[in-house]
Amino acid sequence: MKMLINVPETVVADALRGMAAAHPELTVDVENRVIVRRDAPVAGKVALVSGGGSGHEPLHGGFVGPGMLSAACPGEVFTSPVPDQMVRAAAAVDSGAGVLFVVKNYTGDVLNFDMAAELAEDEGIQVAKVLVNDDVAVTDSLYTAGRRGTGGTLFVEKIAGAAADEGRPLEQVRSVAQRVNDSSRSFSVALGACTTPAKGSPTFDLPPGALELGVGIHGEPGRERRPMMTSGEIADFAVEAVLEDLDPRNPVLLLVNGMGATPLLELYGFNAEVQRVLAGRGVAVARTLVGNYVTSLDMAGASVTLCEIDEELLRLWDAPVRTAGLRWGM
Repeated sequence: MKMLINVPETVVADALRGMAAAHPELTVDVENRVIVRRDAPVAGKVALVSGGGSGHEPLHGGFVGPGMLSAACPGEVFTSPVPDQMVRAAAAVDSGAGVLFVVKNYTGDVLNFDMAAELAEDEGIQVAKVLVNDDVAVTDSLYTAGRRGTGGTLFVEKIAGAAADEGRPLEQVRSVAQRVNDSSRSFSVALGACTTPAKGSPTFDLPPGALELGVGIHGEPGRERRPMMTSGEIADFAVEAVLEDLDPRNPVLLLVNGMGATPLLELYGFNAEVQRVLAGRGVAVARTLVGNYVTSLDMAGASVTLCEIDEELLRLWDAPVRTAGLRWGM
């Protein structure tokens, strides 16, 4: 499998060096694997810190900046960052108003962020946490106890980031983040497996003419494997899976997310089918975001995330944001 890399061992460091060169508004510590907005800490502002294994770009480093995260900690590919990274990030961005850890529900991430929170509090940093567990595909997986954290992470980081920018105290920012998570559901479909640099071959076997329904962002198995379906049939299945678990009475935010190797031509066509299904179910879509935001290296496929919102959450979603991976209003 051909890849645009030097050697597998330096993939993350090389990417961080390139990110630093492209985004002078960020401070990128390549050696310690921490990405921080250059103006941090911002006086009086609650800081948001997240992180996870590399390979999901632009999550999380691409979401560091005004309106979203204060810092991100990239681990090795599909591997949790370590507590030292998280503590270093928290210390770099804490203004005295506290730090919110945004944690996807994967066992390594949960354990390491919990340990980091204890260490940071020992250093006098007030820490709160929100656990993102929006994936409705499976209850437990190879990497989790309970539901996995996937596309809803973007909604949590964006909306909680806007709340922090308004100067809200830590508990209020945490409460907003929790509301967003509780109102978000996701479902993913893989048309092809991803390839990690270290392995150099597909991470799981998906025969030609088959697709995996409910796959995880590390290639974890989903609900079932079926013969290839049309875009409309996949939309029917994915949206129904989400709406079985989320019965929105209010409008929703919609994320139609590519898994890394699906071109926008296909994603926009898939979005049209998702919108058709939602309209047929009487679900009003307030805002739509289409693109590659929570990826799995070079996996072909897509995910659908819905977040039921009210006027406050919609206002926070629309608030300005300026990051490498998401920007509007500035």
